[in-house]
Amino acid sequence: MQNRWGYQLGVLHAALDRLDALHEQWLRTRDGLPADARPGTPVFDDALAEHHAESWNYLDDWATHGHALRDINSAARHTASPRHRPQPPANGRTTSVRR
Repeated sequence: MQNRWGYQLGVLHAALDRLDALHEQWLRTRDGLPADARPGTPVFDDALAEHHAESWNYLDDWATHGHALRDINSAARHTASPRHRPQPPANGRTTSVRR
């Protein structure tokens, strides 16, 4: 495990939470636009551009730290599963093998 993974996962989690909140805000904004505001109209495009501007920092966090998910997955796949590790005897003694 890398020490930086905890930090990176925290950044990604916070960014995702903020992106979700911004998306919900965009849906409310979009629903509150005048009926004639459609993509390509200044009112719609300005509101969408503002939404995108607010989202870029959080998307940048994902671009910067998102590779941590791949790194963690790769490390987990190359680490032996605890199920496959030999377990010591329940009494704590080791057994010897006769030949």
